[in-house]
Amino acid sequence: MKKAVFVFVLLFTACPVFAQTAPEGIWQGYDGEWRHVSSQLLALAEATPEEKFSWRPAPGVRSTSEVYMHIALANFYLLSVTGPKMPADAKEGMEKSVTAKADVINWLKRSLDAVKQAHLAVTPKDLERKVHIVDRDATVDGMYLRIIVHANEHMGQLVAYARMSGVVPPWSKKD
Repeated sequence: MKKAVFVFVLLFTACPVFAQTAPEGIWQGYDGEWRHVSSQLLALAEATPEEKFSWRPAPGVRSTSEVYMHIALANFYLLSVTGPKMPADAKEGMEKSVTAKADVINWLKRSLDAVKQAHLAVTPKDLERKVHIVDRDATVDGMYLRIIVHANEHMGQLVAYARMSGVVPPWSKKD
């Protein structure tokens, strides 16, 4: 009986959580999830003041701009393993040399759009194609999974950076 009451209370109190509207893109497959993480990355970057782009939690740790540039360059690199070429203007060391907010956001937007457009054009057969990266074989599908997981991993890092430096992620502000 205690178990039944506990389960009832748990389900009853959880209903408001389930009644909330899911953010755009959630549960809508790869393209929807990519739209979601892309929009959050851009919203957070745009909400972060210019002077916070040089903020880092400790010496020797990536700054905010370096994390965004790391995401952008990794998007292009991981995508290049599947076929599209790296941008001609991508140069070694850009993670540290591109630090101005507008420039960082430009690179981030370009990389997010490149992944979006490439994934929209890929066929189910293409996703099965074998590729080689570093020391292992993978599939194109596996590379796209790595791209989205990597973006979400660093999204979490950037949320922590934002909160530690006094920036509230736009989607968590109360209306």
